[in-house]
Amino acid sequence: MTEARAGMLLVATPALLDPNFADTVVLLLDVDEQGALGVVLNRPSAIPVDDVLDGWGEVAAEPEVLYQGGPVGLQGALAVALLARPDDVPVGFRVVDGRLGLVDLDTPLELVRGGLEGLRVFAGYAGWGADQLRGEIEEGSWYVVPGEAGDVFGSDASDLWRDVLRRQPGELAWHSTRPFDPGLN
Repeated sequence: MTEARAGMLLVATPALLDPNFADTVVLLLDVDEQGALGVVLNRPSAIPVDDVLDGWGEVAAEPEVLYQGGPVGLQGALAVALLARPDDVPVGFRVVDGRLGLVDLDTPLELVRGGLEGLRVFAGYAGWGADQLRGEIEEGSWYVVPGEAGDVFGSDASDLWRDVLRRQPGELAWHSTRPFDPGLN
């Protein structure tokens, strides 16, 4: 079993029936003994980023909409970004894994503009208490796999679940071919 840590992806298995997470891909942003925090990558909304955060739409990756990051804290927003240059970290940026990190949305836009290669804004997040995520992984609710920048900043999230599984080694790639609703098969 792959260790769940910041920068890794959680891919929902067929055993995960919670409607908040069915068929989702979650980017882990923080994992420690207190618990874990992440954002759902494949739930775009129809709300433009600029409607909620004036000016941030111009630095957001296409489509420039808010994503539903998870069922917790829906009134708040998290911005996940990719540094343009790993040795040039702008003010308001906290590194999560490599060039991937979080941007403080209270930072003046002009201080981060030009320093980012991609940015995605999430309303809400997914959170787990101490040992809760480990238990869900052990019971077979999540596949834990490496993430790539395209997973976070790609323009079409509709096939992300399948795309992530398809590139995995061995039998895990086979799961990408299962129907979303086996009852319709």
